[in-house]
Amino acid sequence: MRLCLINPSNPLVSMVRVGGSRWNRYRVWKPLSLMVLAGLTPPEWEVSIVDENLGMPNYLAMPRPDLVGITAFTSQANRAYELAAYFRGLGVPVVMGGIHATMCLDEVSARVDAVVTGEAEGVWAKVLDDVRAGRLQRRYDGGLAEIGAVLPARHDLTGRGYAFGAIQTTRGCPLNCSFCSVTAFNGAKYRQRPIPDVVREFASIREKYVLVVDDNLIGTSPEHLARAKELFRALAQSGARHSWVAQATINFADDEELLELAARAGCRGVFIGFESSSVEGLREVGKKFNFIRGRDFRASVRRIQRHNIMVVGSFIIGLDVDGPGAGRRIAEVASHYGVDNLNALFLTPLPGTRLWDQMWAEDRLSLDRFPQDWNYYTLTFPVARYKHLSTDGIIREMVACNRHFYSWPRILRRAWSSLWRRHAPLIGLVGSLSYRSNFRRDCRAYADFQRRLDSPSRAAPSRAAIGQ
Repeated sequence: MRLCLINPSNPLVSMVRVGGSRWNRYRVWKPLSLMVLAGLTPPEWEVSIVDENLGMPNYLAMPRPDLVGITAFTSQANRAYELAAYFRGLGVPVVMGGIHATMCLDEVSARVDAVVTGEAEGVWAKVLDDVRAGRLQRRYDGGLAEIGAVLPARHDLTGRGYAFGAIQTTRGCPLNCSFCSVTAFNGAKYRQRPIPDVVREFASIREKYVLVVDDNLIGTSPEHLARAKELFRALAQSGARHSWVAQATINFADDEELLELAARAGCRGVFIGFESSSVEGLREVGKKFNFIRGRDFRASVRRIQRHNIMVVGSFIIGLDVDGPGAGRRIAEVASHYGVDNLNALFLTPLPGTRLWDQMWAEDRLSLDRFPQDWNYYTLTFPVARYKHLSTDGIIREMVACNRHFYSWPRILRRAWSSLWRRHAPLIGLVGSLSYRSNFRRDCRAYADFQRRLDSPSRAAPSRAAIGQ
């Protein structure tokens, strides 16, 4: 029996077109969820993984599979449906899972043979058994998996076009920010894999660099932080030679022992969601954790960097508190904080979030022809109607933000500062060059996007039902 697992591409997402820029291989991540499913698949199945972000395969030349499994974020949904139609036309059953399938069940169910909602680990064996027996069901509800029993991912099944390997050590997030669907999909409870399992899987990753995909690696409570320290000690003692990056909240900077252990374990970068430059903006998105103690963000960033760990700061443009000048203010705040790279995103209502519920109820989606408009729900296009910024206005703010932060003088200044402080200068420079390269492509994409919005075919808006 042949199983083909596919991660669809989105042609609008320039940062994951590996062939489009030599820097992009540092910003495209392995499809870890498919690798986990492959690890759960019995040996009598011949498993292959296709990641379209590495290039479009010749499906006609591939051996005909007995089952196709597709995962998709919302922005990948249209391509996922194209793939499903192709394989179903060949008589191959298609099962789809992932966050979009869970949040838009009716839409997905109409286009595939079976849908897996929630986390697939608990039901994947039944899916495969039902396929073999010819009784594939329309829906399988995985719920929240027993993460302690998760088997290692199949790191051997992906190609060598990635700069980063990938691993997951925890699931769930207690913060429940309004724009994020992690809590709805993975739950608010912070669940941790057994540390020995994580260490063994780390050792099996062939890439030198690794992305730890946890939504919040260290958690928020004293118990979470103690577990993170234990993990870092174990990784350091294992003799692993990987350098890794992770996502965390700003409390990562509060504990010197935690920082020291993370650095010893191989941490070279951390992605932190600052979200807004104002307290009002943080209140709007529900990220009270960031301002609860009147934190000095600049000092926090410096403490992290002193351990040779670079900081990528993420900010959102388009909050109800944002008006003209917001983009430049974010760039200036990010520069003041001293982050190595800035990742600015448009406020995007994604299915399953409180923000989606609010904007849908208020009729504030400017792109609401589904499923075709999902292509633009990448966080890199302004798909909503913003309170104080027009579509043209918010695009100007994004351009101003990136042009200011990624100007050559500022890139060189940050690189020199990192070199002077012996703080991962090459990684920060590569990141800046990648962002700058894609920024030029983004400007062209914005022009195409505006032409699409202005086309006569969009004169009458549609609020298509998506079956949440």
